Amino acid sequence: MQEHDPAPGPDTASSQDTLLPDTATLDALSQKLDRPVVLVGLMGVGKSTVGKRLAHCLGTAFVDADEEIVAAAQMPIPEIFEKFGEAYFRDGERRVIARLIEESHGRAVVIATGGGAFVDPDTRALILDRAIAVWLDSDLETLVERVSRKNTRPLLIGKDPREVLSGLMAVRNPLYAQAPVRVVSDSGPQMASVARILTALEEHVGD
Repeated sequence: MQEHDPAPGPDTASSQDTLLPDTATLDALSQKLDRPVVLVGLMGVGKSTVGKRLAHCLGTAFVDADEEIVAAAQMPIPEIFEKFGEAYFRDGERRVIARLIEESHGRAVVIATGGGAFVDPDTRALILDRAIAVWLDSDLETLVERVSRKNTRPLLIGKDPREVLSGLMAVRNPLYAQAPVRVVSDSGPQMASVARILTALEEHVGD
């Protein structure tokens, strides 16, 4: 299956923008953000790692939606999939994300979501309406290398990661492309991705 490579949108940050803004600029940006920043994208793209660092730069809280789902269900995600199926998981995921957005009270909380969250039509509509969706995009080779470090991802158990990810990219990337902000997460330092997100958010919210 051919890898999908969407064209950069108007809010795409350049891969050259790797320097973090100064403290005053970060404070000003944080004040401008009147809603949560929700990171979306495929598994392995670095949403949780990048999200924590982004939240630190903005001086705000970070929440991992998958961790909140596990806490609410009192069982790991692979077990939820196995016992109840994906439809059950997606319903719970949507309710958890809705709660996290509601609890943000208009602050720039950073929320990392699972790879399939934004694919769900209702969850996607919720995020687009009440948050700033940031699509962390990456190439297939980088994703395959990253997911190979962890063998607990439900969609990859017993399967070829390259084949699974290639198929997911073809189906999901057009949906991720609905996010108003797209930033590339490559094999370079994670802080480079954070810097690109900050630049893209500054362009998105404007003066």
